[in-house]
Amino acid sequence: MKRLLSRTVLAVAAVAALVLVPTAANAAGAGGVTGPAFFVDGSQYRTVATPNDLSGTGGPAHSFDVIYDFGGAQLNVATAAPGDRDYNGGRWTVHALSFPGGYEAAVDAGDADGDGVLDYDAELMTAIGAGAAIDTGVVASFTCPVIPLR
Repeated sequence: MKRLLSRTVLAVAAVAALVLVPTAANAAGAGGVTGPAFFVDGSQYRTVATPNDLSGTGGPAHSFDVIYDFGGAQLNVATAAPGDRDYNGGRWTVHALSFPGGYEAAVDAGDADGDGVLDYDAELMTAIGAGAAIDTGVVASFTCPVIPLR
């Protein structure tokens, strides 16, 4: 039983690490409210790290929103936030990304507003469509609230 509990705690910690880009701001909020964690439609959001794992629960894919994990190259990008008609209340699947020609090539391919990052899911989809970024699939599923940074 102790081993199962230890494995569960480690899995939850891994999920939290995937969502939160490792920065000094996030380190200060570890286990609680974070600094900037991801973009939604060009705006930055933070979150509250919550220890849960929804993988294997059988929840239908449409009941989750997606967070794309940039592996620390920039803040992650989510597809929805509170106030969006299709927001699923903080239920997330995390999709890892890879960059065959490097991160900068993905930015060059998709950065429509010229701000040097992919901060809209439409920009990311453009980079994926160009082959400059690859969605390597779901690596985590969990719940966490999102809080806009003003």
